[in-house]
Amino acid sequence: QVQLVESGGGLVQAGGSLRLSCAASGRTFSSRAMGWFRQAPGKEREFVAAISSAGAYTTYSDSVKGRFTISRDNAKTLVNLQMDSLKPEDTAVYYCAAANLGGVVTAIPSYTYWGQGTQVTVSS
Repeated sequence: QVQLVESGGGLVQAGGSLRLSCAASGRTFSSRAMGWFRQAPGKEREFVAAISSAGAYTTYSDSVKGRFTISRDNAKTLVNLQMDSLKPEDTAVYYCAAANLGGVVTAIPSYTYWGQGTQVTVSS
């Protein structure tokens, strides 16, 4: 079992930065890929970024590539999402998720455990 708690969301102006953190509990954290997803009002949940279990591989959605950076610290069981050059269209609830395997995956069904989400609002 893995429990995930996100933090770091808030209100920021366009062009600003936020750093989201996801604190994980559970002994299997270091063997699981981790991902960040987001869901805007009236829209489906979408993939944002993922990182492999050891942190060697990452992947991003086209909409955030070059602006967001995912990282992890297995010793501290933390996953971070550094978000720079934020745009109003980045406004959403952001979710941290733990996959059922160690390789980088983007599909929602591959993720077994989910946090409660943290709100990010970017004003224009």
